[in-house]
Amino acid sequence: MQRLGPGLVRLRRPLAAPPLRALGSSIEKKPRLSNVKISDVLQRKHTERWVDSTICYSTTVGEATQIVIERGLSGLMVVDKSTNINSETHQKGKVLGMMTSRDLLRRFSKGRLEGRSFDEVGGERVEDFMTPLNKVVYGRPEETVGQARDVMAKVGIKCLPIMSKEGRVEGILTARDMTDYGLDAKDKGGKEAFLNSISGRVGMSEHASMADPPSFMAYELNAMNKPLYVNVGTDAMPHPFKTESGVAGNKRLHGPGDYATDCDLSEDAMFTFRPENTTSNKELTYAGVGDGVGSWREYGVDPRLFSRALMGACEDYLKEMDEASKFDDVVIPVKPNEILAQAHQRVKDMDVIGSSTACVMLFDNEAHQIHFSNLGDSGIIVLRHIDSDVAGVLKRDRVTKREERKSDLRVNFVSQQQLKSFNHPYQFGWTGKENEGDKSSSFKDASDLCTSSIHIRRGDIVIMATDGLFDNVDVDDICSIVLQWEIANGFIDDSGDIALREKRWGKGEGKGYKEGYTVEDLAEELTSVARDRSLRDDIDSPFAILAKENDIMWSGGMPDDCSIVVLHVVGEGSQLAL
Repeated sequence: MQRLGPGLVRLRRPLAAPPLRALGSSIEKKPRLSNVKISDVLQRKHTERWVDSTICYSTTVGEATQIVIERGLSGLMVVDKSTNINSETHQKGKVLGMMTSRDLLRRFSKGRLEGRSFDEVGGERVEDFMTPLNKVVYGRPEETVGQARDVMAKVGIKCLPIMSKEGRVEGILTARDMTDYGLDAKDKGGKEAFLNSISGRVGMSEHASMADPPSFMAYELNAMNKPLYVNVGTDAMPHPFKTESGVAGNKRLHGPGDYATDCDLSEDAMFTFRPENTTSNKELTYAGVGDGVGSWREYGVDPRLFSRALMGACEDYLKEMDEASKFDDVVIPVKPNEILAQAHQRVKDMDVIGSSTACVMLFDNEAHQIHFSNLGDSGIIVLRHIDSDVAGVLKRDRVTKREERKSDLRVNFVSQQQLKSFNHPYQFGWTGKENEGDKSSSFKDASDLCTSSIHIRRGDIVIMATDGLFDNVDVDDICSIVLQWEIANGFIDDSGDIALREKRWGKGEGKGYKEGYTVEDLAEELTSVARDRSLRDDIDSPFAILAKENDIMWSGGMPDDCSIVVLHVVGEGSQLAL
């Protein structure tokens, strides 16, 4: 210690503590939770508290509700315990499917809408609404928590059954299990844990009230009760190497002739439809795309026939429903999964041989929602201007610096695809007979559809397309193309300032005819870029990058048919008739 003056001293720097290794001790660094194996999480869960996570298939809804509450579970495996498939396992019985607490809530909600009593719904059996085995998404014990989180987030589930390679369900992983693994018993219980984490947080003030919505939501909230509308643009382009006699495998085999432009050669099909019989403000817009599977050509079957029949049957069914509802006071929208289910059955009844991927969507202008159902590798993306100053970190462009960015146009939503393997999508199909019980088949039905809903805002751009677009044009490049289209037509200024656009909207000022007539230009531009990229050999397309990740040598683009439907969401007065 060194004295500096009256009452002041300088403390000498203490000697550095010797390293822990020098003291003969070693502290193992805790692994990140995302890197922990699922088997370790389940082992700890079962050690601390073993709960039977099975339920008999004949259990009623009422009994299942009680079991879920008593056991504190969010998911149960449905089993037939009378079927003994392995005498050595503790849990004897064949697994039939899975049931979750969310399934129970949906069952009661559906019953209420149907006007059925609580007792009626409670008397139903679990086997009637469980998720069957062939649709259960699962994880592996050797995988990590990070992988499990990724799967659960993408599929939108809260619990994930874990199945070993031998076919045993080792347990059900939940979000709570993953959180608990990072805490010791003393972190969760005891006086110190309560004082540090819980004390002071119990009991809300009697003056508590809900906060006002954030200021950046002001325009959106004012517009919630106003109907939105969409202008629709479509375009299509066949595989560049197609001719009347077939399709060449590459440029060399195609020869020096011009690339194909006749859309009648395309194996894609699409439709758009807007019902005439709706209420005064209600406006429904339907659209669909299908991609016929070209390999049918090897069996002497024209791949165009099935996709065209499927999309045609979708449109025919909608026209019939529109005609049937002309005298109804309330028009109920037809769900996309119902449309595809009806269309698929009609195509089978017509005995059209072939197969096709399919995506059908419905825009409800009063609900500000798009509902869609998708099977295979066609799909939907939604682009939206999201201000980086208020957007969450997951919505921000973390590659380009804020001061260098010209726009806040983001990919707000990407629909999920369903693939059997790389470049092998699931599909609707018909061979002339049913493929019942064939789990290896690529053919699926409407019950296997990825069905979801998206909230839509004014100014959004919705793009539905076959894989000819998404295999060749990266979604970020699609954003750039859309932005240039917006700037060229004055929807957004060169600075990309969405505040100016919203002020214009607040005054009731739209772009009128421009918003209606130029969306077709955007569809044509996207199709043109997809064609150009598919023919390039010097830049790897999204298809080529994914191929290499799956140990398949591919470079450049992926020539294919391309069909695109673009929806531009606008305010009243800027929409055009289909």
